[in-house]
Amino acid sequence: MKNIKIAVMISGGGTNLQSLIDEVHNKSVGGEIVLVVSNREDAYGLTRAKSNGIKSIVINRKQYKSDSEYEQNLVNTLEEAEVELIVLAGYLAFIPIEVIKKYENRIINIHPSLIPSFCGKGFYGEKVHQEAIRRGVKVTGATVHFVNEEMDGGPIIIQKDVNVDFNDTVESLQKKVLKVEHEILPLAVRLFIDDRLRITDNRVNIL
Repeated sequence: MKNIKIAVMISGGGTNLQSLIDEVHNKSVGGEIVLVVSNREDAYGLTRAKSNGIKSIVINRKQYKSDSEYEQNLVNTLEEAEVELIVLAGYLAFIPIEVIKKYENRIINIHPSLIPSFCGKGFYGEKVHQEAIRRGVKVTGATVHFVNEEMDGGPIIIQKDVNVDFNDTVESLQKKVLKVEHEILPLAVRLFIDDRLRITDNRVNIL
């Protein structure tokens, strides 16, 4: 699968978006980022998209009268851009079930822990690292996985570990994990585009 059209969904600074933009620009990752979607108007990732000539849009559930109207607008936006792969890069809003079904095994997410640790409802952003430090774990990391109807429960594509030092703070641990995220998210996208991922019984085999 070559030169596919990618949508990246963000909520904040968009550093993972930037890492993907950089890899696409230097040809390390095939495909084209045709759309950036944010649920927040103040997300700096929107500025990154504009700076790189990528179409961007804000779609927030609060803008719509009902879930169905919100879902339909999101689906229409993705269809109009002819999106073939959706990348959730720090996107902190729920993905409608209809979108998950329509893009089955074509939505991937980056999560700042080694799933199944510190994942699921309530575990996002700094909260993940706070809990890792509170529990005194010696190793954490990041995970890229396919998205299904179970929160953080889709088939795992790639994981990479990070050592947790005794003197780590939430901020220092977040920086270490983010560095790893910037490595494995573009790699997962590349594997998808190169058609090297096979899913069997909720497990991913990398060819």
